[in-house]
Amino acid sequence: MSVIERPQIRFTQLFIDNEFRKSINNKKFPTINPSTGDVIAEIEEADKDDVDQAVSAAQKAVELGSEWRTMDASQRGRLLHKLADLMERDADYIATLDTLENGLTITDTRHSLKFGVELIRYYAGWPDKLHGKTIPADGNVTTITRLEPKGVCAIIIPWNAPVVMLSKTIGPALAAGNTVIVKPAEQTSLSALYIASLTKEAGFPTGVFNVVCGYGPITGAALSEHMDVDKITFTGSTSVGKLIQQASGKSNLKSVTLELGGKSPLVIFDDADIDEAVNLAHFAVFVCNGQVCCAGSRTFVQEGIYDQFVKRSVELSAARVVGDPFNTNTVQGPQVNAQQLNKIIELIDSGVKEGAKLETGGKRIGNRGYFVEPTVFSNVSDDMRIAKEEIFGPVQQIIKFKTMDEVIRRSNNTIYGLGSGIVTKSLDNVLTYSQAVKAGTVWVNCYFVVTPQTPIGGYKMSGFGREFGENALYEYIEEKTITIRVDNKNS
Repeated sequence: MSVIERPQIRFTQLFIDNEFRKSINNKKFPTINPSTGDVIAEIEEADKDDVDQAVSAAQKAVELGSEWRTMDASQRGRLLHKLADLMERDADYIATLDTLENGLTITDTRHSLKFGVELIRYYAGWPDKLHGKTIPADGNVTTITRLEPKGVCAIIIPWNAPVVMLSKTIGPALAAGNTVIVKPAEQTSLSALYIASLTKEAGFPTGVFNVVCGYGPITGAALSEHMDVDKITFTGSTSVGKLIQQASGKSNLKSVTLELGGKSPLVIFDDADIDEAVNLAHFAVFVCNGQVCCAGSRTFVQEGIYDQFVKRSVELSAARVVGDPFNTNTVQGPQVNAQQLNKIIELIDSGVKEGAKLETGGKRIGNRGYFVEPTVFSNVSDDMRIAKEEIFGPVQQIIKFKTMDEVIRRSNNTIYGLGSGIVTKSLDNVLTYSQAVKAGTVWVNCYFVVTPQTPIGGYKMSGFGREFGENALYEYIEEKTITIRVDNKNS
């Protein structure tokens, strides 16, 4: 066992035009340690005036003739590589910032940091490979296309995996030549501010990377409604995603990418190895304190192995070590804040009232910090709130099914369509289910296998657009067609 030292806080101010500065109205808000409920630091809070400054800086940095716009594409790639190098150099420190603010275990935040670096490196290889085409158009013309940056991109990221959420968006946005304004979640601002300092150290031109901290209804709304923001990317709840899309429609019809909520099915067929299936399903729900949008939070288990599966899942859940996220023996830390804790407990209570069987857990741990017992329900029916609503916590719902047709119908009986999974030895089961389920990702005999190269995104109310992989780059690019008349005399 080892306990990692808590970090010293270095940056709490807004980062605009390559400098840290106070908010114009001298507003601040507290960031809270979810392990204790204590205030970590006071963060400068951006309002509309600060957002205007950030947009102005970003707009100037991306206009024609600017240093960033005229920079060789290969040099943009080298700057991204340098940023990845610096993040890797300071990986332990950045990981401790997220553990302190978010409550993820130090093991989880170290893993997230490593993946964030991999994402930046992946997109660092793209800038000099993005190019247009020559099209053999009809008529006496020559037609070419140019791929150009959209311009100023607002990036609104959630609190559940701050570095990954940051890296997956700034990577393709910067690779494509845009400038960015990041609004981190108010619960987890510190790592974004520190990475902002690294962009300056790496040599990014002024105005290319900006961070404005604050609350969604003020700072996020100002970005969403701003006429000079050309693109907005949001990861978070479906309800807020709708507001952002509406704000875009009311302002300048800015391009929007939304990665929203989920209630993802993980289907276990009775031909599966039960020990492997139990461990995989446990991981799919409980990883990162259960605070993952594509968590396999509806565990469908075929009736032939259902009782045995429930028994082993309960044993595994009861053995989880919950506690100090800076202790390397801990596998589950606190939920991010009191609001999230209360939401989880309220949904657990609803499951009991609606007739699900509470097999283990179900309560808050202690009265200091925001810890929840790992919880397992059996005898869950599709009409219960715990089967329909995104809990975003360490709560597993184990649901019995009989046939393939039934589980396909029940899997798709949701407003969401982000992730899904199937565990089986049958290729027929794999092909049938993976083509029928309405979800952006299907994991087969695995879960949460995500790489920089593979696209992620949702169906239905889980959002639209794709992140990760080559697809993400085109979320940040405009394609321009240039048609040139050819002189008939020379044809």
